[in-house]
Amino acid sequence: MNMIRSLLARTPGPVKLIVPLASALLVAACGSAAASTSAPASSAAAAGSSTTGTVITTQAGSAGAFLTTASGRTVYLWAKDGMNMSDCSGACASAWPPVPATGTLTAAGSAKASDLGTITRSDGTKQVTYDGHPLYYFVGDSAAGQTNGQGSDNFGAKWWLVAPSGAQITGTDTAAAAPAPTPATSSAPSSSNAGGGWS
Repeated sequence: MNMIRSLLARTPGPVKLIVPLASALLVAACGSAAASTSAPASSAAAAGSSTTGTVITTQAGSAGAFLTTASGRTVYLWAKDGMNMSDCSGACASAWPPVPATGTLTAAGSAKASDLGTITRSDGTKQVTYDGHPLYYFVGDSAAGQTNGQGSDNFGAKWWLVAPSGAQITGTDTAAAAPAPTPATSSAPSSSNAGGGWS
């Protein structure tokens, strides 16, 4: 401390005024730099949220390629539904949850963007359609690529896998109990989905 006082005592008067001024400018510059670095981060987050949304893609199965979401969750159509109309609500929608339309709808794999659409359900939520068929999940599928709902006749009509053409797949799917990724990554989807968080 004595050394600092000694140094200040030997410093000319004009320099003593510059040091606090320079310190204030440095603090102000650091504050504006922090503000400017946080702005792009929030802009990037906003940009990321605007580009996210429901992705419909495809997976290979023993009965042919079928539609899934980006997380590998199988989607179904219900034979009882009309074109661009859902007849599944209440207990039906609890067992067969509608695929929600969030953000931008995107097609990947063999799915066709021109076949993607949405309908507004009676509760006001948006549901994804493909070639006019409302799409659903099945609560009995607990891992990516599972097709436990295939051919079920719950609630008075059949539930089918959906082909990339938009047609129902009526064959039995026996090879899709596990996800289709390469062997190096095949264990990752089953372990991440074991926690139960479908996206």
